[in-house]
Amino acid sequence: MATPTRHRAHRLRAWMLEGLSDMGKTGGHTGPHAEPEPAHKGQPWYRVMCLTGVDYFSTLGYQPGIAALAAGLLSPVATVVLVVITLAGALPIYRRVAEESPHGEGSIAMLERLLTFWKGKLFVLTLLGFAATDFLITITLSAADASTHLVENPHVADPLHDKQLLITLILIALLGAVFLKGFLEAIGVAVALVAVYLALNAVVVVTGLWHVATEGHVVTDWSDALTADHGNVFVMIGVALIVFPKLALGLSGFETGVAVMPHVKGDDSDTEESPKGRIRDTKKLLTTAAVIMSAFLITTSFITTVLIPEKEFEEGGPANGRALAYLAHDQLGNTFGTVYDIATIAILWFAGASAMAGLLNLMPRYLPRYGMAPHWARAVRPMVIVFTLVGFLVTWIFDADVDAQGGAYATGVLVLISSAAIAVTIAARKAGQRKWTIGFAVISVVFLYTTVVNIIERPDGVKIGACFIAGIILISLLSRLLRAFELRVTSVRLDDMAERFIRDMASRKIRLIANEPDRRDRSEYRDKIEQIRNDNDLPEQEDFVFVEVTVTDPSEFEASLSVRGEVMHNRYRVLTMESSSIPNALAALLLHVRDTSGRIPHIYFEWTEGSPFANFLRFFLFGQGEVAPVTREVLREAEPDRAQRPRVHTG
Repeated sequence: MATPTRHRAHRLRAWMLEGLSDMGKTGGHTGPHAEPEPAHKGQPWYRVMCLTGVDYFSTLGYQPGIAALAAGLLSPVATVVLVVITLAGALPIYRRVAEESPHGEGSIAMLERLLTFWKGKLFVLTLLGFAATDFLITITLSAADASTHLVENPHVADPLHDKQLLITLILIALLGAVFLKGFLEAIGVAVALVAVYLALNAVVVVTGLWHVATEGHVVTDWSDALTADHGNVFVMIGVALIVFPKLALGLSGFETGVAVMPHVKGDDSDTEESPKGRIRDTKKLLTTAAVIMSAFLITTSFITTVLIPEKEFEEGGPANGRALAYLAHDQLGNTFGTVYDIATIAILWFAGASAMAGLLNLMPRYLPRYGMAPHWARAVRPMVIVFTLVGFLVTWIFDADVDAQGGAYATGVLVLISSAAIAVTIAARKAGQRKWTIGFAVISVVFLYTTVVNIIERPDGVKIGACFIAGIILISLLSRLLRAFELRVTSVRLDDMAERFIRDMASRKIRLIANEPDRRDRSEYRDKIEQIRNDNDLPEQEDFVFVEVTVTDPSEFEASLSVRGEVMHNRYRVLTMESSSIPNALAALLLHVRDTSGRIPHIYFEWTEGSPFANFLRFFLFGQGEVAPVTREVLREAEPDRAQRPRVHTG
């Protein structure tokens, strides 16, 4: 009975880890013992646009209502401001991000290059916290709004009246199930949903514009009321700029557009170093989506403002959060309205797909590389389960309330766009492009202003973002702590001189001395050999090779190791290397020497002075400290067979 159970467990594990990092990571080692992965084949840009479009276009389900509540009669003017900033601001920014970061890391990778060591890692973790806020709230808010459309439908309003939380949880679970099935299925569903939803919205818009044209008084009534409230055009534009931050949800699709960029097929001649076709097609994706959305934003804002009484937008009103659905029922009847509701519910539910794809592409690119997540975090299915469970928690905390999550959503969107604007400004300046630098700097100021205003007016958003940031940093540091003794060198390469040293010693015992390089003069090496011989009672005829490790960036987790051989003072053989961690570099070298020479190497240390706890912190944060016992522990975890484990001596 035990064998079938173990077999089922093995099959489940293999299924969970199938397609490790197939959400866009192309090639390269995923850990010390992993094999390179095949590149993702990709999809045509218009199909990937539909994946991002389920997030971007689905905001039509609630954006006109939000605009009406925020700006009232001024909603169409405020929406025009939003469209101008979209086409003249956000679109150029993300077209540049696509050029600078074509592998899906987005502006976070661009900014990561500016900072090193732990401050760089903490900065990236902070941005990842806002990205998680954006993407996860996209999943929960969209599912909550989908359930709102369902319970507000006149045909099912009574039996589902108090079931919104349950319905939202079910929708999030179904979204996770789609991604557990496979990513290609998610793209296929997105294409169908976007096509149907945009077609139905086109019908509602054309019908609404027809009613506006045939009932000319509605435009006159609206313009008269607008003039009476705000006076002249300049006042209207000023007020529109003030309320613009509340409309920022209409910018939500750009970050996911670049996050899923690795799935754009591009040209057959594309390489990972120069994916010119992918960059070109991603620009098409971003531009096409922005133009389509801009046209719908302006027309839907206009018809909902002039055709729906203002009181209907208020909380509890039939147009609150579902203005276009209200028009669909009112102008085209309940049958068409119900069809529209079904399509809206479907695309709002699946809006989380682009966010889920963004999370699955973004998080595994950073956290495992930093040692701040287990290796399985690079696999799709375990991460889908994690994100789905977090979605359940967020939905339960907010009781599936759309308005309560709006502030956090807008904050996440605006912080990421602001960071992207700053990143492309710096990139343009480094490239010597003065005009682009000035243009991007102006756009950065606009988005920074919008972000600050949004935070001041809706501080709950940044509080929620801070919770995500704190959670990511805490979990990341705990993961790094748990993986502290893991062998994390991806490969070891010796130059010709270093290989000659090892071959020469392979005929007898291979004895290495770990040396912290100081003056590197003759007396340093002579005294070190004398000390090791005395501490370990070794005969004088034994010869040694010194090993010296220079710590580079201790915040890095995984890296390859290059070992160079040199002869110091015409007598002392020295292996030198650079690494983020001295014990890991030494352990990796010892295992490599064992595997290539067939002999068990010995390495000799002297004890490090000071508190063991303080020395461990030095190792954890700075890659050095209590080197001898940590090297031995890394070897113990990497090689469970004690007889095959390199020998560590300390005196």
